Amino acid sequence: MKTCVIFNPSAKGNKARHFRHELEQIGTQCALKPTTAAGEAQRLAAAAVSEGFDNIVAAGGDGTVNEVLNGIGAVPGGFDRSRLGVLPLGTVNVFARELGIPLTIEEAWNVVRQARERRIDLPCIEFAGPDGRQKRYFAQLAGAGLDARAIELVSWPLKKRIGPLAYVWAGFKALLDAPPRITAAGDGRSETGELALVGNGRLYGGTFRIFPRADPSDGLLDVCVFPRARLLTVIRCGVPLVLFGRLPVRTYRAFQASSFTLTSATPTALEADGELIGHLPATFSLRPTGLRVLAP
Repeated sequence: MKTCVIFNPSAKGNKARHFRHELEQIGTQCALKPTTAAGEAQRLAAAAVSEGFDNIVAAGGDGTVNEVLNGIGAVPGGFDRSRLGVLPLGTVNVFARELGIPLTIEEAWNVVRQARERRIDLPCIEFAGPDGRQKRYFAQLAGAGLDARAIELVSWPLKKRIGPLAYVWAGFKALLDAPPRITAAGDGRSETGELALVGNGRLYGGTFRIFPRADPSDGLLDVCVFPRARLLTVIRCGVPLVLFGRLPVRTYRAFQASSFTLTSATPTALEADGELIGHLPATFSLRPTGLRVLAP
């Protein structure tokens, strides 16, 4: 089987440096496709599908995984023609953690070499973009409201210095904004609040089990709506999450659906896999077991 690895040759951090040390060995077993600009991983992934690569591996964080995922999806029949692999080099690597992909380069590469296929659901969002309605796939998580606004406010130089704590700082800045009112509606359910999170897996932020019922292969997305998303809410949720790994039941409303909408009367940021993609309104749908991944 033909395999290619898409990576950013100028990525910083210990994982990226270690990966570059392994490139000579990895390069004898696959094709290497380095990116030269932001967003190019998507174009390279689409080209790899057209070139007949069976396995397309995203070497990077969740943002790189999302770009490669959407590159595969940009080609007609791409998800039937190619499988997605991951070498986790990012700050958090939520998708890799969800699938049990090892976080060390050597072990993650062994998963790719073993070529064991797992089929999981493929979520999709149609949303309001700068050029009208747009469509984007995501692997693990999407959100609207406080968490998307925090991503919008993240200082990338600060992220390079302090890692995930940059999101915490941006989150406190986002709390100063007037919160939106977001309505999630689908499959006979409707909930309104100030923050909506959507999961195709259990994890949020790499370790927190925000969606305990979630299964990436059950044909459903998990929707979690917080009636309030203020500083007090963050404190009430944060302590139980850190200590017990779960949210207090009274702080949120949850339901599962195969399709639903998120709407808001005010401009509200929307993120997918930790990347800001646009604004509400958005329509979510799912292709059951539509994504082929290389995983243990």
